[in-house]
This record gives sequence, C-alpha cells and structure tokens, in this order.
Amino acid sequence: MNSERILILIKPDGVRRNLTGEVLRRIEAKGYTLENIRMAEATPQILAEHYSELVDKSFYPSIVDYMTSGPLVAAIFTGQRVIEGVRSLAGATDPTTAAPGTIRGDLARDWGSDSVENIIHASDCPENAEKEIALWFAKVQAQR
Repeated sequence: MNSERILILIKPDGVRRNLTGEVLRRIEAKGYTLENIRMAEATPQILAEHYSELVDKSFYPSIVDYMTSGPLVAAIFTGQRVIEGVRSLAGATDPTTAAPGTIRGDLARDWGSDSVENIIHASDCPENAEKEIALWFAKVQAQR
C-alpha cells in the first residue's frame, strides 16, 4: 500500500488561540505520522500561489488579511489515505455547520469577520499536497 502526504496549515486563529497542540494531537491520534513541522509567516506572494484559483474572487483580499494576521504552523503528515482522513477530521469549511467531533466543529466558529476563520487548511488531493509542501517548505524557507 502506498502512503501519501498532506500539508496542513494551522491558520493564524488556531495559533493565536493556542490550539496548535490540540490540532496536531487529533491528527496524530488518528495514526498519521508527523514528518515535518515549522512556524511560518504568510506573505501576499506565497498566498497568491497557494490560493491561485481564488485570486480573482471578490473575497480574496479578506483571505490575505486573515492569513497574514499572525504566524501559522505548517506541517506535513504521512499515512495511508491521509488526505481523506485529515479532511474528514477537519470537518466542513464553514465552522458553524461543521459536525461536532471535527476540528472545525469543536474548535472554530463564526467570529463575524469578513473571512472564514476555520483553524486549519488541509490539502485536497495528492497533486496539490505536493505543490503546497514545496511552497511552504521550500519557497517560504528560502525567503527567510
């Protein structure tokens, strides 16, 4: 069986609220292996690459404001069907409708801001995972 990798970002609201350990604990408790982890600061340039499909959307500036509002944690996890498993753990994007028991369902909520502060990003497919890992672990590192 082939193992796959996923990039997760614990977004600035998760870091600010001291939820990094809880998010990582839940993923590790599921049995996935932490391969690499680092603190990072998002820049508008990195976010334009990461969210390239959203750059032209009217809500994109609020994403940039949110994601640059503080440090984040980037982590690589590995495991069989890790993408499917972590995305299930993360829950629905909208924290208000995310199921109880999920990261977003238990830890995130609508704060009434212009952006959806939902604690975690998780890669959606193996191809995007590898692109995102290269972006957050190679390009971000090179900018320091």
